Amino acid sequence: MATNVNDEEYDRVKEVKQFDESKIGVKGLVDSGITTIPRFFVHPPDVLSQLKPGSKIRPDLVIPAIDLSGVDSHHNRSLIVDQIRQACSSFGFFQIINHGVPLGVLDRTFESIKGFHEEPTEIKARFYTRGLGTGVSYISNVDLYNSKAASWRDTLQLRMGPKMADHDQIPEICRNEVIEWDREIKRLGEVLSGLMCEGLGVETSRLKEMTCLEGRTMVGHYYPKCPQPDLTIGLAYHTDPGVLTVVQQDHVGGLQVKYGEDWVDVKPVPGALVINVGDLLQLDESNNNNNNNNNVLQKLS
Repeated sequence: MATNVNDEEYDRVKEVKQFDESKIGVKGLVDSGITTIPRFFVHPPDVLSQLKPGSKIRPDLVIPAIDLSGVDSHHNRSLIVDQIRQACSSFGFFQIINHGVPLGVLDRTFESIKGFHEEPTEIKARFYTRGLGTGVSYISNVDLYNSKAASWRDTLQLRMGPKMADHDQIPEICRNEVIEWDREIKRLGEVLSGLMCEGLGVETSRLKEMTCLEGRTMVGHYYPKCPQPDLTIGLAYHTDPGVLTVVQQDHVGGLQVKYGEDWVDVKPVPGALVINVGDLLQLDESNNNNNNNNNVLQKLS
């Protein structure tokens, strides 16, 4: 039996700790000029094989894009409610267009978050922490110490509700933009939750009354160019724990949704927002009727 000496000498915990305490993030690694990624970023072959072109990808499936224009019209609203109900019970994802969030807000928010991640390391390091005591946290990988392999990304987390992060603690480069974003997304969240409630056969205000919309966290991921992209991933497969997630995807794309045993690309649509149904509002696909869905909401209350 052969013994790999490198495996014996490799101390993953030590290497992860050194990286975390450096506070440079993945962007800092790239800026340092590395040509080989640290070993704890390398994912096992079985995970990487799923990402290769043609492996369990369904190009014939398309995530629904739902037009919210005319949502205040009784006729249009009933059609939109039905479209959302179907999308939630099949994919758990859908895109929305004509959602009322100005394109300027989307562009400014995106550029400001990107601007933060591209600031000098010494500026970003002041925000690097794994706690959300002030409501602001800049880190690389929330599960860095627990995951089998780290993902190639940095993240800025901002608590937006029920109590917004301390104003002065929000990075100045994106402060006004994320506050403007939150104002728009809070409004949009109320609209979407109302439509979802109607699709479930309960009162439009049910989720709002249950305070499901009060806790809000903004998460800005950044994926620097990787010198060995075939060995790692930007974001591991997961589910979101809340009621719903509003995602602004850039023109590059890369987001995928699991449908059965296959993966479906969420192709970017200019100006669209991606909506992800969270764990707290999962529909039972095996018995998708109003009575059953009403029980889902009763369990939340």
